[in-house]
Amino acid sequence: MTTLSDSAPQQPDDRLFNEVFLRKLERLSLICRRARAGQIKGERRSPKRGQSVEFADYRNYTPGDDFRQIDWNVYARLERFFLKLFVEEEDLTVHLLVDTSRSMDWGQPSKLRQAQRAAGALGYIALTGLDRVTATGFDHGLGQVFLPHRGRQQALALFDFLSGLQPGATTDLTASLRHYAASATRVGPLLLISDLFDPGWQEGLRALVARRFEVTVLHVLAPDEVKPPLEGDLRLIDAETSEGCEITADYATLRRYEENLAAWREELRTFCGQRGINYAFVETSLPLEELLFALLRRRGVLK
Repeated sequence: MTTLSDSAPQQPDDRLFNEVFLRKLERLSLICRRARAGQIKGERRSPKRGQSVEFADYRNYTPGDDFRQIDWNVYARLERFFLKLFVEEEDLTVHLLVDTSRSMDWGQPSKLRQAQRAAGALGYIALTGLDRVTATGFDHGLGQVFLPHRGRQQALALFDFLSGLQPGATTDLTASLRHYAASATRVGPLLLISDLFDPGWQEGLRALVARRFEVTVLHVLAPDEVKPPLEGDLRLIDAETSEGCEITADYATLRRYEENLAAWREELRTFCGQRGINYAFVETSLPLEELLFALLRRRGVLK
């Protein structure tokens, strides 16, 4: 598999993003509300103390950066500004959990595809910031795992992993999130991307909070799930269990559905707010750029 160079600008994995979009992502960084001790040096504050001038990577210059960190040799060759990054402080382990249950295979684009792209973008931001990144797919239990990697040169491997995630079986959030909380070796920022179509979401989130993960939930639904374009007598089939339900999609039924959905979202928002979990509701129609540069900045996930 092709990898990215440690010391030169990289080519993007065009299955998820183009090069222009990746360069925009380099302007962002993850916000960690708690100082943590990492395994090796990185870009952010840590409770530990240390000094180092070891070269680590390059990133694009953005207005406000220290001119003293510009590599003028690279500028002479490419006529573009790149900053040298040095390993001076501690890294974090950023955890990406992607729901791959069968219900995520819905919508245009599908919820799973949007989850893959959101996870890829957030992982790239963390790798660019010299944090460690691990990613896991789950449905009724934990599935494929992308072991912790560090450095922007690992972006293609992360993109390959996420692109390879396929919709699986039914959802069991309680079992999956409890298992993850119990088995993870290092806690840190954790981004859970799911439609949360399982009554065990509360117990699962409690397990992550008890382990002291800094949790952000991206609650992903398709527009047709928010406002179903239905009318008449219908038989609906559960995407995960294949069980059927006959309904009459009249005004009163659809109004009741929308009220129940709003109440569920409010329950989620309240539950998360009381436990320090960052909750963001996302329709798949929302452009990824707006999600990252607007919504998640307002929510204090990115800066």
